[in-house]
Amino acid sequence: MVKLRILEILEEQGHTKYWLFKQMDLSYQNFNRMVSDETKSIRFENLDALCRILECPVGDLFKRTEEPK
Repeated sequence: MVKLRILEILEEQGHTKYWLFKQMDLSYQNFNRMVSDETKSIRFENLDALCRILECPVGDLFKRTEEPK
């Protein structure tokens, strides 16, 4: 399973979820679902914005985990 690691990156960089929310142009509900990895899809424009704001390559936003059976 592929998971978003936005909260991990924020912690590594010393930023808060609120800081990122203020940088993004999203409703809080959609933003919260995205950073909490509770979404089934993510728009390319949001990926691009995350990469720009967090100054990281797109691959750093994701991690692959084993799905528990």
